[in-house]
Amino acid sequence: QVQLVESGGGLVQAGGSLRLSCAASGSIFSIAAMGWYRQAPGKQRDVVASISSGGITNYADSVKGRFTISRDNAKNTVYLQMNSLKPEDTGVYYCNGFTIRYGVRSDYWGQGTQVTVSS
Repeated sequence: QVQLVESGGGLVQAGGSLRLSCAASGSIFSIAAMGWYRQAPGKQRDVVASISSGGITNYADSVKGRFTISRDNAKNTVYLQMNSLKPEDTGVYYCNGFTIRYGVRSDYWGQGTQVTVSS
């Protein structure tokens, strides 16, 4: 079992920056990959960035060059550094991690943190 706790959201003006944190506990050694998802008002939850257990990162086209996902293994924490924020980045950001054991994928989610970018 994995527990994820998010923090770092808030209100920021366009062009500003925020850093989101996701602290993991439990069976963290079994996590295959982690990612940040965003759910904008009236839209589905879509992946923004991900990082595999091997350190490979991927980003949605809309955030490439502006967002950076990273991890601090010593602190069991994954971060999303968000720079040059735009109003369209507004939404609830969720931390996700998944495990694969015995051929079964299990997903774990943080509680979500609100990010609002004003114009």
